[in-house]
Amino acid sequence: MTAPRGLQTADPGASYRAVAGEIQEAIRRVLESGHYILGPEVETFEREFAAYLGVAHAITVANGTDAVELALRAAGVKPGDHVLTVANTATATVAAIELSGARAEFVDIDSRTMTMDPEALAQRLAARREPAPRAVVPVHLYGHPADLVRIGEIARQHGLAVIEDCAQAHGATIHGRHVGTWGEASAFSFYPTKNLGAIGDGGAVTTGDAGLAERLRLLRQYGWRERYVAEVPGKNSRLDELQAAILRVKLGRLEADNLRRRELAGQYLRLLIGSELTLPETAAGCQPVWHQFVVRTPTRDSLKTHLAAAGVQTSVLYPVPLHRQPAYRDDRVHLPVTEQASRELLCLPMHPGLTSGDIDTICRHISTWSARQR
Repeated sequence: MTAPRGLQTADPGASYRAVAGEIQEAIRRVLESGHYILGPEVETFEREFAAYLGVAHAITVANGTDAVELALRAAGVKPGDHVLTVANTATATVAAIELSGARAEFVDIDSRTMTMDPEALAQRLAARREPAPRAVVPVHLYGHPADLVRIGEIARQHGLAVIEDCAQAHGATIHGRHVGTWGEASAFSFYPTKNLGAIGDGGAVTTGDAGLAERLRLLRQYGWRERYVAEVPGKNSRLDELQAAILRVKLGRLEADNLRRRELAGQYLRLLIGSELTLPETAAGCQPVWHQFVVRTPTRDSLKTHLAAAGVQTSVLYPVPLHRQPAYRDDRVHLPVTEQASRELLCLPMHPGLTSGDIDTICRHISTWSARQR
């Protein structure tokens, strides 16, 4: 059964419809300007996004995968280096590490937040296996920040660069400070379903380091400082003017949209207390932005089937941890918390286009299912 509008897990079309007139005007402005690549819209969006986060530099790129890859390269990660990350993330995170020439190693996650477990990271580093890792990529999963306070302390002790993967966490904070401002560099995706989504692909790297920012600008366009003269081996990874103009419109709505996500998450949490589900938790000092609302149950497939029959779309992000996928499989790696979470998690509909009535309907269907489990 096709999910009715509103009962889909995401609805990027709704974010367009909410500001359609402004987006159409932004598109007209770009088309009439004659500037289509790395022009004034990109420069202005970079300044506005950096100011929103409270960071010195934002460098736009073609997509979130390139953002992770180029952030690693600009931070000094070289072919053959090892980079630590988690296995319960989009394939893009590890694809980017591999594209940088490095090799990904996985550490387990915290069972409450499903983000990188700092103690698992500390244990891996205490083992002193060779080669020593060069960087760590914590992922702010589902809009909830990873514990960058503790991860940052551990990374500094071992000389690791911290590259934040912020693809699902635009606007999330730790002790009032935005994610994307804690590491040496941070990678954002503007894929259409993200909290800040373009109408197509897009990405950005943020950093407080002027030298690293300059290296990123070289890397995203063939290594050019002077046109047609490559100083370093770079690539073509440019955000176009149309997407930058659209993102400028949507950036103005980001805080309101994130507030709406928090309201919807609060309603879910109130209505699902007492159900047969493990509900998401928020760590002390963190303000998530609820890119996804993720519940857990050992009978996940039963709930998914029940909701689908009622016209409620759900998804599983992510069903197979990366260390168990064919491209990156390593049977020597055991991540018990990650593996259990992948068997149990289910993403319920979560986007600003949802109404309170939609949440009521979804929770009624879950209540019916829950009663049958007892």
